[in-house]
Amino acid sequence: MTEPAGGVAKQELQDFLRTADTLTLDDRRLLVQQALVLVEHNYVHRPLKEAMHAVNPVQRLRLLAQRLNRQTPATMGPEWRFHAELSEVFHSVRDLHTNYLLPEPYASKVAYLPYLIEEYHTGEERHYVVTMTVEGFEAPGFGPGVAVTHWNGVPIDRAVEANAARCAGGNPAARHARGLESLTIRPLVLHVPPEESWVVLTYVDADGIVRELREGWRVTDNLPSFVDADRLTAAAVAQGLDLGTDEIGRAVRKLYVPQVATAHETVPDARLTAEPAEPGAELPTTMPSIFRARSIVTPSGTFGHLRVFSFNVNDPGEFVAEFVRLARLLPQNGLVLDVRGNGGGHIHAAEFLLQTLTPHPITPEPAQFVTTPLNVRLCGRHEENPTGEIDLGPWCPSMNQALETGSVYSGGFPITPVAGANAIGQQYFGPVVLITDARCYSATDIFAAGFQDHGIGDVLGADDNTGAGGANVWTHELLKLLMELPSPEEGSPYLPLPGQANMRVSIRRTLRVHALAGTPVEDLGVVPSHRHRMTRRDVLEDNADLLARAAELLSARPVRRLDVRVGADDLTLTTRLVDRADVYVDGRPRASADVTAEVVTVPVTGAGSARVIRVAGFQDGELVAARTVVPV
Repeated sequence: MTEPAGGVAKQELQDFLRTADTLTLDDRRLLVQQALVLVEHNYVHRPLKEAMHAVNPVQRLRLLAQRLNRQTPATMGPEWRFHAELSEVFHSVRDLHTNYLLPEPYASKVAYLPYLIEEYHTGEERHYVVTMTVEGFEAPGFGPGVAVTHWNGVPIDRAVEANAARCAGGNPAARHARGLESLTIRPLVLHVPPEESWVVLTYVDADGIVRELREGWRVTDNLPSFVDADRLTAAAVAQGLDLGTDEIGRAVRKLYVPQVATAHETVPDARLTAEPAEPGAELPTTMPSIFRARSIVTPSGTFGHLRVFSFNVNDPGEFVAEFVRLARLLPQNGLVLDVRGNGGGHIHAAEFLLQTLTPHPITPEPAQFVTTPLNVRLCGRHEENPTGEIDLGPWCPSMNQALETGSVYSGGFPITPVAGANAIGQQYFGPVVLITDARCYSATDIFAAGFQDHGIGDVLGADDNTGAGGANVWTHELLKLLMELPSPEEGSPYLPLPGQANMRVSIRRTLRVHALAGTPVEDLGVVPSHRHRMTRRDVLEDNADLLARAAELLSARPVRRLDVRVGADDLTLTTRLVDRADVYVDGRPRASADVTAEVVTVPVTGAGSARVIRVAGFQDGELVAARTVVPV
């Protein structure tokens, strides 16, 4: 097998591990003590996890601390064993928000094999196939399309399930998905290094010949995150992210699609176009690591396909604006919105996006703290938003009351501002189908739940469930900072961590709205309304059958239109499948008109001088379209 010189700088796993141990015994003791603080006093899902999964992470940490207290520097054992044991305590709660993040040199590295494996189905039977290889990698009869049968001599399906058992997914579909993706790529900030130095892959080539490929694990630097979750910013405070999926997504871009691997979330010099996408064509975007937009031709017609790879951005307004720009250039008769493999990110970005797809007002998901004395202290310090970045005031009355009543959780209040979630209103008027899978997590779970709860469209699942991560996550470093601002508090339990290690914890849990109001997203996730098992054509031919199924669903839905042109004293409406229009000027009702033609004019005195005009379109008494206009 060969691989060209240059390209991705890599290191053999064993060479990397020889220089990786840096923690002293006191460092290890400190890490366990700080883990206890987070899990016992901050972790919002602990009551749920202890009940659902029959685990006791607090007691496990106490036992680990006791064993460390009996050790000496001579008897403490190798560092990888400590990392494995502490990581296992965090993994036991099956919460991808709540992690032990390994110190340097692990923190910025990713271990990988030079190929990716995906699964597809024929009926109920699973098959595994190589779908991508690192550029320049070659081996006899090896490449995309070869069938994988064994992993180190173990039947591949059994190997995936064994690996899944070590992953922290909250439901079987989520664990299986993570067991598969981590077979060949493992961010070392979250994954203890592979136990084996190399892997023997058994595969069947295109000629039906059974072959074996032995490849060693390599280590390389991963692309950095766009968002610094340790700083006190709106993006860090509103973080809802499966860090593992996000790390793997960045590593895949670096290793397999370097043309979209950007150093910043926005590429200001992207060559954009204002022309609608031609059938089968892809649109350039200022955010290539975030979006892929194209017009797809299917047996049911030509539709838009907009892939959202991540919500992990710093500016949700910029994110939504680019989404809207792309959606307007795609076919207006139907949109396939694809969030598979999206580990989440900025909760505001996820919930701000919902309004662009529906005429109905958006109700952001409420969130709750667990009511511990430490969380009460934390909220009290930021009750009046002294830093201008975080306002925990809404939660404080119920938190203080809970100390008297014994309530486990605070009251529920939205993380996402209601005004921001409804600021621009509906922007796309065709039907929308949302595609999900078991790797959708956190802010993406929140988005999918909101999409379903607001009745925006069909949810087509490539798995039986989303990843089921319903929480806002804060890092240990952010919690420490919140206790230091606006001025340091004496007796803060958060101490600096050694070696650039870190931890994350689910701090606020989110609840669904409308018909499922009060139902937690965590461990339950979003069940799709339609199920599609991935086919061989899907994994090797750019999702051909999956997109065809989504197009079938779109073709069965009505296509509406509501365009508004503002005159000095009237509005000209161009509509489709709308029989009544109500007009609101600066928040007040001003006119209502029956729509009897495709183009109608509605008199509205002073329309041209209004601040905001909203036109609500109805069919048979049901709100079906809405347009918000800010006159120039």
